[in-house]
Amino acid sequence: MNTAYVALGANLGDPAATVLAAFAALANLKESRVLHSSSLYRTAPIGITKQPEFINAVAQMETTLAPEALLDELLALEQRFGRIRGERNGPRTLDLDLLLYDNLELELPRLTLPHPRLHLRAFVLLPLAEISPDLRLAKRGTLAAWLPAVANQGIIRL
Repeated sequence: MNTAYVALGANLGDPAATVLAAFAALANLKESRVLHSSSLYRTAPIGITKQPEFINAVAQMETTLAPEALLDELLALEQRFGRIRGERNGPRTLDLDLLLYDNLELELPRLTLPHPRLHLRAFVLLPLAEISPDLRLAKRGTLAAWLPAVANQGIIRL
């Protein structure tokens, strides 16, 4: 079994209900199971600021799926929730990002592991710290070491 971390986010419709429903859908992915789910967090949008606030969370999963197969499952799940890929950092019904997969470092055209910006985003680091406080990030050290760098980003645990 492999351990993967998935970020969940939404800001259209009822984003809290969507993220909770996405947790349930992740629990039903083939060859996978959810080990831990973080609390929900309300966050300000990044990049395009004239859009609704986001609801974010993180799931820790166990899976036998290879990284790209897991990514395919996550993208299919986004589509089932009505995701239409428009402008980068724009509003969305559901966003699922594969953050980490074991200690794998991977750079492919459609998947980079660890996620290249996870250490810069409070909406990823705080939920990760909640469910895996001792987590180490490949080439970046401890998760805890990165938390002060994102302390000024607007985030509220719900």
